[in-house]
Amino acid sequence: LKDIQLIDSYYYNKLELTRFDSNVGKYVGYTEYGVKQANYWNSNPSFIASERAQREAYCQHNIDIW
Repeated sequence: LKDIQLIDSYYYNKLELTRFDSNVGKYVGYTEYGVKQANYWNSNPSFIASERAQREAYCQHNIDIW
């Protein structure tokens, strides 16, 4: 069960701007704007802690259901 992965992606006009990957542990930007957003979110520990908690709250909770 250690290989569960949470991915939280943000899109605009079908273009992925930013993604949080629980295996990486931080936001990654894919456009100029996305890189700025990722840097901002990564600089705030509460954003990172919130995303990490989502893996435990959502993924681990639903593993028996799926």
